[in-house]
Parts: sequence; structure tokens; C-alpha cells
Amino acid sequence: MTTATPEPVPAVEVDVVSPDRREKVDKYGRPRRARGSGQAGLGSRPGFLTYGLLAAFVIGGAYPLWWSFVVASGTNATRGETLPLIPGGNFLANAVQVLDAIPFWLALWNSILISSIITISVVTFSTLAGYAFAKLRFRGRDGLMIFVIATMAIPTQLGIIPLFMVMRELGWTGEIGAVIVPTLVTAFGVFFMRQYLVDVIPDELIEAARVDGANQIRTFFHVALPAARPAMAILGLFTFMMAWTDYLWPLIVLSPTNPTLQTALSQLQSGYYIDYSIVLAGAVMATIPLLILFVVAGKQLISGIMAGAVKG
Repeated sequence: MTTATPEPVPAVEVDVVSPDRREKVDKYGRPRRARGSGQAGLGSRPGFLTYGLLAAFVIGGAYPLWWSFVVASGTNATRGETLPLIPGGNFLANAVQVLDAIPFWLALWNSILISSIITISVVTFSTLAGYAFAKLRFRGRDGLMIFVIATMAIPTQLGIIPLFMVMRELGWTGEIGAVIVPTLVTAFGVFFMRQYLVDVIPDELIEAARVDGANQIRTFFHVALPAARPAMAILGLFTFMMAWTDYLWPLIVLSPTNPTLQTALSQLQSGYYIDYSIVLAGAVMATIPLLILFVVAGKQLISGIMAGAVKG
């Protein structure tokens, strides 16, 4: 009786991590950066140069606003200083003069009302149109999108005269509706939301919603709208800022007795003698609502930017 000879078992190579190698990787298995090597690893922190550049950008961006506050808190003689850094104690007195010189509260209410309505309208219609261009299939979709993008190449100043003629025929000159209606939707908002929704919503998710019996409206509210919130926050913030700082069209179509905040501030420098401390006090007062908006909407803004960065 013969016994079968067992086949030799193939040798298995065992990767024994030496103590020297174990010290060169972190707990996630990623190679550690050697000290003094100058190579940035995955978990490395920004260096002194990065923080220095960021600090320089922050100081350079914040200094004009600080300079405006310093001049606004002093007298007109403060403007002669090359680099004013220390604020004075006249800001409240200058602010009172601003309130006496122009209809500040009326202009502030008009600006808040106009900017809020425009922002809500632009975000709503741009999200709906962007979803349609991104995920719905209909005849002429690409050609219509090209037409929307082409309108962005036309300067706004070319349409001011015919737009004013239309508002005069409607009897809206001097009314805030003449500022709101022409900007209820923008081509940039439609293009921005379309580009965002093309990649962020998978087609399979929409098909799954339709298989479950959801119609177009329900699919939009339960699938597209939650995914579009970061982009809606960014678009809303930029739209509010553009509507808040708009100057040319409100100056043309509104009367001096019913102005926006930007057109009302121009009345502070309409005389022969311009007190820049008063003018900049009004400018600082007009900037405070925007700063509050940036603080409130900053979380959504950062999350939207980070979401776009991760997708890209």
C-alpha cells in the first residue's frame, strides 16, 4: 500500500513591519513627513508662510472698512491723515447728522424690502429653471440655455433707456416696483443653479422617485430642493448684496423723496462743501446690515463652497 506524498505548501510571504518602519507611519497607515524635509504630507498643518499670507489678505481687505470707520468717527480734518488707525469719538454725532440730512429710515426700509423680494424671487425661479435645464428633457433645451447665457453678454446700461420708457408707460416711475420687477430673475442665477444641479443630483435618484409614484413637483421638493440648498444660500447672498449696492437704476427711476439707501447717501455729497466724515458715517451705517447678513449666512456659505469643492 503506497502513501501519497503530500504536496509542498507554498511559502506565504509575511510583511513584518520593522520598528523603524512602524515609526514612519501614523495610526492610519499614512507615511509621516520627515522633520525638516520640506515635503507637505496629507496630515501636515499649514506653515508660517500660509498663515502670513492669509493674515495679509484679511488685513488688506478689512482696512478700507476700518479706515472708513475711523474717518467717520472723527472730523473732516481726519481725512488729511495718511493712515488713520485710531477712531475718534464723533461717530454718533456724525450719524445723527446723517439721519437729519437724508430720509435714512425710509431709504433703509426700501433697500431691505427691494433686496429681500429680489433675493427670494431670484433664488426661487433660478432653482426651478436650473432644475428644468439640468434634469428634464424637452425639445429645444440646449438652444434655450445658450440663449439665456448669451443674454449675460449684453451690458445692463444698454437696456436702461428702453426699460425706463416701459416703466413710464406703466406709470411706475418713482415706485419701488420699478426696481423690483426687472430683476425678479437673472440669467446668471439660472446658469449657476443649472451647473450645480447637473452633477449633484444623480439621474438614478430621480428615476427612483418616479418609480415610487412621485410626480414632478414632489420630486423637485423632496429630491432636488434638499440637494440645492447650499447653492441657493450662495446665490441668495450674492443676489442680496448686488441688489443692496445697486445704484444706477434706482437713481434713474426713483424720486429723491422715495430713495434706496445707496441713492440717499449720494445726497450727502451734493453740495459745494463735502464733509467726508458725514459721508463715510452714512457708508458705514449702510454696510452694517450686509455684515450682519454675512455673519448669519456664513455657515451656509462655507458649507456650499466646501460641497462644491468636494464634488469637483
